[in-house]
Amino acid sequence: MASSADVHVRICEQEIIKFDLEIKALVQDVSECTGPQSKLTDCNFQVKERLNNLRQRIQDLEQMGKEQDKESDKLTLLNKAEGHRKQMLSNQTAWRKANLACKLSIDKLEKEDLLNSEDMSIRHRKMTKESLAETSSGITESLMSISRMMAQQVQQSEETMSTLATSSRTVLETHEEFKAMTGTIQLGRKLIIKYNRREITDKLLIFLALALFLATVLYILKKRLFPFF
Repeated sequence: MASSADVHVRICEQEIIKFDLEIKALVQDVSECTGPQSKLTDCNFQVKERLNNLRQRIQDLEQMGKEQDKESDKLTLLNKAEGHRKQMLSNQTAWRKANLACKLSIDKLEKEDLLNSEDMSIRHRKMTKESLAETSSGITESLMSISRMMAQQVQQSEETMSTLATSSRTVLETHEEFKAMTGTIQLGRKLIIKYNRREITDKLLIFLALALFLATVLYILKKRLFPFF
């Protein structure tokens, strides 16, 4: 048997052994699976994938056996291929049993969960009925408390409105007083301006009279002292 053929045979047998071990591990996972159903579906998909790969590699090994020149080599490879095929069938049988057991286990767990949920629902309804009276009493008390608080708020609002009305009247009266004071101040300002103007006029007249008097006195003195001029 040629050296290259030996290499292909060894690689093929190694892959067959690898797929076989992977299938056994996955079958164990299926047998130990407790749900949910999606997890079981995923495991089964992986088992199918490995089985297809294993089946193809066994066929490859069988084909390589048929192509051997020596009869002894041919029988050896064909026997190995047959042994691997039997092992594959054994794995398939174990897989079906594991699937059946897993589905029964999942069904049992789902029924138990359903019963437990029904029991919980019944207990919840009983607790709800028992707590309805307490809840109703608590709501009534809360409503009464809210009503009292609202009455207090209304009373406080009325007092606040009364205070605001009084403050508004006070502001209006103060505004009127300010208006009266403003008028008085404006009148006083006008009188002061008028007085200032009159004072300036009086001063001017006095100055003119004084100037006229001085001019007259100077003229008389000049005539007396210098009659010829």
